[in-house]
Amino acid sequence: MRLAVDPRDGVVRLTLPRRVALAAGFEWAESQRGWIESAIAALPARAPLGPGAEVPFEGRPVRIDWAPGHPRTVRVDADRLIVGGPEEMVGPRILRWLRAEARRKLEEETRSLAARSAIEVGRIRVGDPRSRWGSCSASGDIAYSWRLLLAPPAVREATIAHELAHRRHMHHGPEFHDEVVRLLGREPKAERAWLRANAARLQAVGRA
Repeated sequence: MRLAVDPRDGVVRLTLPRRVALAAGFEWAESQRGWIESAIAALPARAPLGPGAEVPFEGRPVRIDWAPGHPRTVRVDADRLIVGGPEEMVGPRILRWLRAEARRKLEEETRSLAARSAIEVGRIRVGDPRSRWGSCSASGDIAYSWRLLLAPPAVREATIAHELAHRRHMHHGPEFHDEVVRLLGREPKAERAWLRANAARLQAVGRA
């Protein structure tokens, strides 16, 4: 039996083996109320996108600099995200820009590394999955979370190498990990640790 608290919305999920009755699972979950309450309390506050808000961008904090006279197209300037237009559209406009920028960079960087490594890939998609940062299908399609754009570039690179390694090894055995190191040029322990430590914070971005 396993309990998990979704960092996106605080929903508690209970996973049960087939042989365990639902009533027994609920009883066990109730016995874990202290852990559940602690896990929910530890979640970071939601971080809506609006004028003056701070958002992580490639691992560094940037502030949303909005004014009606600014161009509506989002622009990065040092530690600012500059955007104009109606104030009520700032959040949706920033979110669309972040997703588009993530799609552009992940597509470009994935195909570049794949070409250098003679690895064939299919379609590349960018969405907002509940838990995974990336996934690779047997057909060669790769999917990513747009929130990788919020993390340091090294974390994005390590995730790309991880998914491309699955094009040669559809498992997590020693051969797979050796392939990740070969593609990335280093052991990605630091990047994996960073994602584990900051996952909830990244999931909170853009949620009202």
